[in-house]
Amino acid sequence: MINYKQFHYFWAVAKAGSIVKASRQLHLTPQTISGQIAILEASLGVSLFRKVGRGIELTETGELALTYADDIFQTGNALEETLRAGSKERSRLFRVGISDAVPKSIAYRLLAPAMSLAEPIKIICREGKLESLLGELAIHRLDLVLSDRPMPSEIDIKGRSQQLLECGVSFFAVSGLVQSSALVFPQHLSNTPLLVPGEDSAVRKRLMSWLNTLRMQPQIVGEFDDSALMRAFGQAGVGIFCAPSIIADEVIAQHNVIKIGETDQVTERFYAISVERRANHPAVVAVNMTSSKIS
Repeated sequence: MINYKQFHYFWAVAKAGSIVKASRQLHLTPQTISGQIAILEASLGVSLFRKVGRGIELTETGELALTYADDIFQTGNALEETLRAGSKERSRLFRVGISDAVPKSIAYRLLAPAMSLAEPIKIICREGKLESLLGELAIHRLDLVLSDRPMPSEIDIKGRSQQLLECGVSFFAVSGLVQSSALVFPQHLSNTPLLVPGEDSAVRKRLMSWLNTLRMQPQIVGEFDDSALMRAFGQAGVGIFCAPSIIADEVIAQHNVIKIGETDQVTERFYAISVERRANHPAVVAVNMTSSKIS
């Protein structure tokens, strides 16, 4: 079994960049730290650092070990903070991961029920790729993940995916981009610059299938993982873009664009993903039970 005190010394040196800097932070002598790391390397049968000039750098094995050390000690710090907090403070924390494919205003609408609980909560939001957020959920560093897709079946996490919302999509553009008002939607989309969600977005496949069925051939001039960035390019006149119809008025007002059409043949879906140990969290229950009423 790894000696975690020695492993902590390794982590401190790797983060500080030198044994001397780490020794100052840990209030130990450099000789003590280097000696303990040498014992750790001998017990594992690997080299974690190599000498480079007067300094040291991580070996390939050391780089790998550092990723695990980050998870171990960051989780340990979070555990210490949680245990030191009173029971009331622990119950108030609601840690949410939001996939970057979920529009910010949709995320707020989905989470709003949790903000209206009788017992006020403190919400902590993290944004990122779904796979990374699910990893955080699996080790209980998040209570809930909002995504545009359910949990992938190939991910070995015992969790629950609940669809909270489904709506059609609307298409928007700056007024000068759509040349003929005589065209009937969706004819506007043919041979016109179009901005589309990135390949990681669940709606991307449904959108492209719909366009193919209509035999529309837009000029795809941009792909975006972040919906807010796609709308910014659309506002600049780069191309037509789509967004959930439920936030159409907001998109028009915020980006000074016009809506050129909408369809329910392409839908956006949003899910709350949770694990068993967090299923009874009051905020998780509130989101799962009432978000279907969003309009």
